[in-house]
Parts: sequence; C-alpha cells; structure tokens
Amino acid sequence: MTLQAWETTTCSATETRELGRIFGRLAEAGLVVLLSGQLGAGKTCFAQGVGDGLGVAPSSPVTSPSYTLLNIHQGRFPLYHFDLYRLAQVDDLADLGYDEYAEGEGLTLVEWADRMSGSLISSLEVAIESLGGDRRRLHFTARDDRGGELLGQLVRKWTAVDISS
Repeated sequence: MTLQAWETTTCSATETRELGRIFGRLAEAGLVVLLSGQLGAGKTCFAQGVGDGLGVAPSSPVTSPSYTLLNIHQGRFPLYHFDLYRLAQVDDLADLGYDEYAEGEGLTLVEWADRMSGSLISSLEVAIESLGGDRRRLHFTARDDRGGELLGQLVRKWTAVDISS
C-alpha cells in the first residue's frame, strides 16, 4: 500500500520518539526526509527515534546538530542528520557537502528544511506542529514512490502500536 499523505497526533515525547523509531526500522538507505516545524515542535525528538530505529548506539546520541550543521551516526546504515536552523538562508547545500550524502548509502534527515530557498529532492516531508503541552501533530507527505511505500508501512505499524502498555 502506498500513501501520498497521512497525519497523526502524538501525546508525549515518548510517543513521538516511538513513531520515529518505527520509521527508522522501516527506512531504507537512500531516503531523503525533510523535517519542518517551529522551534520546540519535536523535530529532534522524532529524529532521535529514527536513530533508535536504525540501531544508532546510545553512546552516539542523536542530538540537534545546530552548531555543526551535520552529524553522522552509524546504525545499520548511516544517518546523515542535517540541521539548517542557524542558517538565515540556504541557497546551495553543496557547500555543506549535502550532495555527497543525499540519496547515497544512508538516510538523510534535514531539520529546518523549510529554510531552504529552493526545493530539495526528497522521498518524504514531515511537518510537525505543537498542539500545546506534549501533544504534536505530524503531517507526512510522500514525494516519490519510495516515500509512499514507506508511509503505507508506517501507517500499518503505527496503528498496531499500543503506547499505553
């Protein structure tokens, strides 16, 4: 089953991380995922779950790379975690080495992707909005067939999860 769009609401940081963890378990190398949302919306929390799902070691925690722009974490394949927060405007990610990583041997995850002046080729876009307290709404949009297939798998797995247990 492929999907073009899906949204869900999480009620805690634990749920947001779990959704990311399931996403990471399903992800394949070569995917590019663009994350957007206001400061504190939960982008890094979701990214931490993705890292867990990829098998990133706890000794190499996924944190916001806002000062380095890129952190590379090793799991079952690399997680290339870009964060464009501190950049006022990004016209060309080539200066950051983006082209060397995107759609390569790992999963490319770009936080603050909405700061790009142009569009990036991606498999999925995830917009996260805070609903107050720990509640978050996550909007997923598939941009290609691989993204749509992953999104369909994510929906099936997520609806089977019982967070309360």
